[in-house]
Amino acid sequence: MALRDLLHNLPEVRAPTEKKVSFNVKLKWTLVILVGYFVLANIPLFGISEGSLARFEYLAILLGTSFGSIISLGIGPIVMSSIILQLLSGAGIININQNTTEGKKFFQGMQKLLAFAFVIFEAMVYVLMKGIAAEPGFTGVVITQLCLGGLLIIFMDEVVQKWGFGSGVSLFIAAGIGWRLFSQLFQFVGPQGTFEASGKILAIIASVIVGDGTGVARAFFPIVTTAVLFLAVVFAQSLKVEIPLAFDRIRGHSVKWPLQFFYAGVIPVILVSALVANLQLFGSLLQNWLGHATLLGGFSEGGQAVSGLAFWIGSTPVLETIITGSFRWIYAAQAVGHILFYVVFSVLFAFFWVGTSGMDARSQAGKIVNSGMSMPGFRKDERVLESILKRYIGPLTIMGGVAIGLLASVADLLGALVGGTAILLAVMILYQLYQNIAQQHAVDMNPMLKGFFGA
Repeated sequence: MALRDLLHNLPEVRAPTEKKVSFNVKLKWTLVILVGYFVLANIPLFGISEGSLARFEYLAILLGTSFGSIISLGIGPIVMSSIILQLLSGAGIININQNTTEGKKFFQGMQKLLAFAFVIFEAMVYVLMKGIAAEPGFTGVVITQLCLGGLLIIFMDEVVQKWGFGSGVSLFIAAGIGWRLFSQLFQFVGPQGTFEASGKILAIIASVIVGDGTGVARAFFPIVTTAVLFLAVVFAQSLKVEIPLAFDRIRGHSVKWPLQFFYAGVIPVILVSALVANLQLFGSLLQNWLGHATLLGGFSEGGQAVSGLAFWIGSTPVLETIITGSFRWIYAAQAVGHILFYVVFSVLFAFFWVGTSGMDARSQAGKIVNSGMSMPGFRKDERVLESILKRYIGPLTIMGGVAIGLLASVADLLGALVGGTAILLAVMILYQLYQNIAQQHAVDMNPMLKGFFGA
């Protein structure tokens, strides 16, 4: 009882009083939070002497952050709390019925409470293990700043969920990826502030001028890999199974309900990527703290995993090593481990997400019946609809999880710009944003769809 009282009294963003938030209001708040994110990402922490985490650029992309800024924790606390709750729920250790309003609120409250706890825990770990080293006497100040930034990210995510399009987690990841992708393509300023053709486009031009074939290949193939991945994801997003539905009160009027090939969406690969990022991050922090490598992994001065779990689930751009002549067979073994980890955990998290987010067959059948629709040729019964939907949702969850894990891991190995997982996330997040906008438009044009979409 005391836990429920605590969860009900957690600080939260006020939900809109309107039954349906207008398109303009959603767009306004989405843009406000996006601008706020970029502002916070450029506010440096006060009182730090060095930031050894700054070299983990790839981890920063997946965690939707900029190490050394006030939001250095990024979406890490939110994602870790979600992973833990889903694992506990999937294993049957905790039993929360999310089909009820009270159960859903309890689950969301537990997730927020865990996220608050992870904000404090990760802030202390980052500073005390010298991932972000504080100047003498400023340890508490730095931890406080990190906690403040972590709490801001949690509430900004809640604002987007209640007042904007999609979720803040997805928005922050897409924003960070877009920013870094543009930099990797067109960057022309080096670390010392001098002109340097570090962007891939400029590197191709510079290599052609001096006749450096290897340089052209190293810059050209990542662009090609990124473009091919983009097209593959867009194609896969168009694959769907359409279920015919008819309105009970309007004879002759029917709609087709699409079940996407990536049924669980982008969430499973976000969770897998964040899990990999956190394992590598804590492995590095443990090495810094203890002074030697651990089972989680050993890391070079440049931040590259060279041993342990972090190495075997990580990736080395195999195509680049072949071009430069530095390929080793251990990279092939690592590639197998990387692919297997992504595929298996993508399927696992896809099932957890479908089961805990109301996308399972039972929840969808109830939503269809409550919205006044039924499947032509079948009796209007939730159990009948559930049995039919199970034939599609289960296989789609597995195939979608395998496909998204395979695409992300293979693109990582081929050296896609900002990482294959990052590009995959960006494309799918933007596609989901487009779907949210299209759904909003459909509800505005046809209010009868309101109950079906849950708008």
